[in-house]
Amino acid sequence: MKLWIDGTIVDLDEARISPLDRGITVGDGVFETLRVYRGVPFAWRRHYERLIASAEALGLAVPDSDTLRAAADDVVGANGLDDGRLRITISGGEGPPGSSRAGATPRAWITAWPFTPWDGAADVVIAPWTRNERSATAGLKTISYAANVRALAFAEQRGAGEALFANTSGNLCEATGSNVFVVHRGVLRTPPLTAGCLAGVTRGLMLELAHHIGVDAREADVGMAEVATADEAFLSSTTREAQPIAQVDGQPLAHAPGPITERLTDAFRALVARNLDP
Repeated sequence: MKLWIDGTIVDLDEARISPLDRGITVGDGVFETLRVYRGVPFAWRRHYERLIASAEALGLAVPDSDTLRAAADDVVGANGLDDGRLRITISGGEGPPGSSRAGATPRAWITAWPFTPWDGAADVVIAPWTRNERSATAGLKTISYAANVRALAFAEQRGAGEALFANTSGNLCEATGSNVFVVHRGVLRTPPLTAGCLAGVTRGLMLELAHHIGVDAREADVGMAEVATADEAFLSSTTREAQPIAQVDGQPLAHAPGPITERLTDAFRALVARNLDP
C-alpha cells in the first residue's frame, strides 16, 4: 500500500508517525472515510466540508480542498484502485505529554485500500452505554473511537454486526459507525442532529433522495423501543450505503430489506452512476 503523508507519497512500510503524536497519545484528531467508485472519491465536497467543520470545532488546521483532493487522487492512482475506500486523517501533531496542544503542528495523511462489500442484512444489538448529546465532541468525526470499538466488540460477541447507542434522553442516537433509519407505517425517520448523532454524508443524501422519490422522511426523535418494532430499518454510511437491519437484540423485523429501503438503495445507486460529487 502507498499513502500520502504531509505532501509525500510513501510506501506503508516507510511511513512514520511519532509516538508523541497527539492522535496517538490523546486522540486529538479528525478524519473522513470516502468510498471510491470508478477511481473517484465519492461526494468529495460534502466530506471535505464536514472535515473542516470537525477540525474547526477542535481548533485544528486542515490543508485546503485542492491540496487534499490532489493527494487523494494520487493515493488512489498509486494503489490502482477502481472500487475502494479512502481515509483522510488530521491529527494534532507531535507535542509534549498532556492535553495542552501548545507547540504542536497538525499532520495530515491519506490511506486507501480495496473495498470489501458488507454481507446482506445486519443484526444489531442495543449497546449498554449511552452517547452524550451535549458533549464537546458530539456530532464531530473525531479519531477518539474507543467507545465505538468497545460497543462493536460487544455486538460481535453476541453474533451481531453493529451496536446502537441511545443518548442521555433515552432516544436513539446512532450506531458505532453508521446512522440509523426506521420505518413505521410508511414514515421514514432518523434521529435529528440534536440527538447527538454524526451528520453522516450518506444520511444527508438518503434524506434528500427520499424527498425526491416521494418518501415521507423526517428527522425526528426515535425511542429505543421503536427500533425493534419498526416495519423496516436500515443503517447508512459511506461503506454500507443502505444496509437493511434484520434483527434487533435477536428480534426479527418484519422486512429486511423493506420496500422503502429497497427504493432508497436503488435511488442511491442511480445517483452514484450519474454524479460522483452530488
